[in-house]
Amino acid sequence: MDQPKKPLLDAQEPDTDNNSTTEREHAFGRFSRRSFLAQLGAAGVAATASPLAHATETEAPEKEAPAGVPGAVPVTLNINGKEYRVRLEARVTLLDALRDHLQLFGTKKGCDHGQCGACTVHVNGRRVNSCLSFAIMHQGDKIVTIEGLAQNGQLSPVQQAFLEHDGFQCGYCTPGQIMSATALLREPIDPDDNAVRAAMSGNICRCGAYNNIVAAVQQARGNKPA
Repeated sequence: MDQPKKPLLDAQEPDTDNNSTTEREHAFGRFSRRSFLAQLGAAGVAATASPLAHATETEAPEKEAPAGVPGAVPVTLNINGKEYRVRLEARVTLLDALRDHLQLFGTKKGCDHGQCGACTVHVNGRRVNSCLSFAIMHQGDKIVTIEGLAQNGQLSPVQQAFLEHDGFQCGYCTPGQIMSATALLREPIDPDDNAVRAAMSGNICRCGAYNNIVAAVQQARGNKPA
């Protein structure tokens, strides 16, 4: 007598793998590990691409910010030789105005407490921690950021010296270091390395590139050969 043939799996038979996948989807809101990592990667690309897109835009001499901010007042800022008209709350710092309202991302936000120097800019030729200064205070002042140092496609002497002496590693503190060093060229300090270290002590480099930074500053000052 022929033995009954074992029926083939049909389309209606439950798939344990699919069931477990479905259960995981219900448990985690239809997120799998693969979909989570894919979305995380896409978010990272979007976050890094956005500042670059802003940074490459051609900026007009005057730029209006949206007027719908509660408590905002009109502010005119002269930055790198251009005038920008924005509407800001009185408590907005110069740093946040530069980055969040004018898309000038070269000035970095580090500690946000005036302790690291990453946000250093020039105001009327003097170095200032922009995180400690309200933007509304600087109407009529001449503000220079790292974007304003190079002229006609040529790096400033300090920028060039930082490149030649590898005065940076991760680069996050570099804009503030360069802005402080540029202002230092106009300040009455002694010619030796220790004087440079003291004058640059408000700028912190977590990578520890201090010796190269001092060498770069000294070259820009004319105290050391290239």
